[in-house]
Amino acid sequence: MTAADMPALSHPDEDDRPVRPALLRGWRRRCPNCGAGPMLRGYLTVRDTCPVCGEALHHHRADDGPAYLTILIVGHLLAPILLFVFTKWRPEPLLLAVIFSVGTVALSLYLLPRLKGVLVALQWAKRMHGFGSAPDRGTDV
Repeated sequence: MTAADMPALSHPDEDDRPVRPALLRGWRRRCPNCGAGPMLRGYLTVRDTCPVCGEALHHHRADDGPAYLTILIVGHLLAPILLFVFTKWRPEPLLLAVIFSVGTVALSLYLLPRLKGVLVALQWAKRMHGFGSAPDRGTDV
């Protein structure tokens, strides 16, 4: 098999779902297909279908991924800032704890639904977990 044969083996529908626009739409909590319909109903519940284009979104398997990424990002952003503030100004421990607790909660609440949208959009763009063109097969028994 030569390198010239490789493009012929690719799936014809792979190019119709670019990843970057899907991720940006997911960050905005919009449908990864059309970008117009809301992906989430409420704070974290993903809609079964897009109300605008009808794209099925119930296939997602975000599970604990958004929470893990939120903890990872918030920890990596606020830990160095906490260390810098403590070593530079030496504020009272109670004041430091209150300020950084509020910051941690606020940043976590901001990031969690956006990261869930990004993960669902990534699964949609990569045709993972039933987002592909093949019909649902049901569960194996």
